[in-house]
Amino acid sequence: MTGLRSKCSKVLGCLAILFLATANTPVLVPDVSQDKISIQGDFNGAQLLLFGAITYPPGTRNRERADIVVVLKGPTESIVVREKQQVAGIWINAASSEFRSAPGYYAVASSRPVEEIVDDKTADIYELGLDHLQLSPAGAIDSQELARFTNGLVDLNSRGRLYKNLPNSVEITDSVLYQARINLPASVPVGEYSAETFLIIDGRVEAAEIKEITIEKIGMGRFITNLSQENGFIYGLMAVLISIIFGWGAGYLFRKM
Repeated sequence: MTGLRSKCSKVLGCLAILFLATANTPVLVPDVSQDKISIQGDFNGAQLLLFGAITYPPGTRNRERADIVVVLKGPTESIVVREKQQVAGIWINAASSEFRSAPGYYAVASSRPVEEIVDDKTADIYELGLDHLQLSPAGAIDSQELARFTNGLVDLNSRGRLYKNLPNSVEITDSVLYQARINLPASVPVGEYSAETFLIIDGRVEAAEIKEITIEKIGMGRFITNLSQENGFIYGLMAVLISIIFGWGAGYLFRKM
């Protein structure tokens, strides 16, 4: 019985130490307006609301200025970036580079410009901003060449509204409540997304939380997508048959006219 009491005392002591350690740390309580977005044939984009609250230990609420940075990204996939060159008046594929983990969508919303909130090292660690996006190249590659292809991918997706920096887009009320709105384009890829919220005080990440979001197609769009991914042969055969039917129909109508 004495041994059991001793073990219980040690466990309670460890829990008390853990509680005291976390009691001095702010806590984030994030949420999203919808954790599942359905895409149908008439989908022309959506707006996602990310919001939440910050709870502070007693006596520390207004100690420093609090900033919020929200990173929405996904789905991650392997991608090959090809560089075009003009040869004899014809554009052809030249050099290329493969990235093992490039997000199909990437947006960073912040209460202030990221460069005013954290230093470059911290931004690199947490991938806060397009300039700090960490892509994993497949195989060895020269640093200058890597930078060129990375910039090319970022520029391409930025023009397609799939990559974006959104400074001054997080509203913080009374240093406690926050909200950010991120617009998703009609071309947003389907898959699993993560919304990472960072509480930053005096240049340090004091708390971080993640919410999962799913973007999926429904109806006929989902059927076609699943068919193309799971049975490419049947999908290709159907595409050829549909093309033949439409071609025959157009030819028949042309002869009638």
